[in-house]
Amino acid sequence: MPATGAVDREWSALLAACSAAPPQEKLLSLQSLLQKPIRWKVLFDLADRHGLQPLVYQSLSALRPAVPAEQMRAIEQSYQTNLHKTLLLSRELIRIVAHLTALGIKVMPYKGVALAELLYGDIALRQSGDIDLLIRAQDLSRIRDAVGELGYTPHVTFSEAEERAYLKSGYEYAFDGAAGPNLLEVQWAIQPRFYAVDFDMDDLFQRAVTIPVAGHPMRTLGLEDLLIVLAVHAAKHVWGRLVWLCDIAQLMKAPNLNWERIGSEASSLGVARILRVAMLLAHRLLGASIPGDAEKNLPEDHAVLKLAEEIENHLAGEPVFKGESLAYFRLMMRLRERPRDRRRFLQRLLLTPGPGEWNAIDLPPALFPLYRLVRLSRVAARLVR
Repeated sequence: MPATGAVDREWSALLAACSAAPPQEKLLSLQSLLQKPIRWKVLFDLADRHGLQPLVYQSLSALRPAVPAEQMRAIEQSYQTNLHKTLLLSRELIRIVAHLTALGIKVMPYKGVALAELLYGDIALRQSGDIDLLIRAQDLSRIRDAVGELGYTPHVTFSEAEERAYLKSGYEYAFDGAAGPNLLEVQWAIQPRFYAVDFDMDDLFQRAVTIPVAGHPMRTLGLEDLLIVLAVHAAKHVWGRLVWLCDIAQLMKAPNLNWERIGSEASSLGVARILRVAMLLAHRLLGASIPGDAEKNLPEDHAVLKLAEEIENHLAGEPVFKGESLAYFRLMMRLRERPRDRRRFLQRLLLTPGPGEWNAIDLPPALFPLYRLVRLSRVAARLVR
């Protein structure tokens, strides 16, 4: 397993604790690793960084005799802290969705507690962050007013011209709540526009399914759409947290997935390579089985293995693809199988202004189109550093 010598055993223990292998096989593998000296703080820091504290706690709980009592208490305390935050977020999610539904506004929780419920059957088994809601762009102003009635305030504010542009080029709007900043994020797209993966949000809403979240029925992404969305989201962050691969590994085990539709949709969006890389990483790192129907319905791609190896080394060692670096943008282009998508990505990357440009220089409304030139100069400056 590629990892730096400093954390090799702890990295291996982390992978074993979150393996997609059958439970008994997973525990035997982890138990074997725990028979040798483990630097527990290193392991717990890795678990925290990769969003895996709850899953590590679950595995270690089954092997309590092999874990020093002090270390078991430490990871249990982290689990309880996450549980309390998860319960708070669940309560807020229920309150927000109920309020918006009463106003006739359709939203879909995804990631967070909804994803934990859907994939793991337990809201406590995923490390909590914030509340993510998929929305329709045309509903943003109504949602802003509605969540304002619940005590949420926008984290940033835009001028009228900036908001019109941001609805086209951006993808999320964050709100601060009583429990902290950026507690709620509403998203009318899966990624910023410059990534050139243009999901049809209306189609995602039409294919939504109903699941219970903390006992309350809510609509969320169908499994086929969710697999593609999670792969694309993880690719944007160069799969930098193992929890994203754990989620994908869990989804790959789901029975009755329509792989024909997954393959068709991924190919239509131009992200079949991204999906293949995600599945191969889940297989190599977590032992997830790649279904035969997946192989049959996704086009063969000889670039996938090399990409997966590079990203695996990036995950286990020092980061190679730092955000907004030349190496990162090159990787984003290499992850796309169609030349036209690579061209669209580059064009949009260079010419799509956003909050960074609007904050860098204050142009009067009549000169708002000139922010494209500001964007071009700022991106060029970053790439030549």
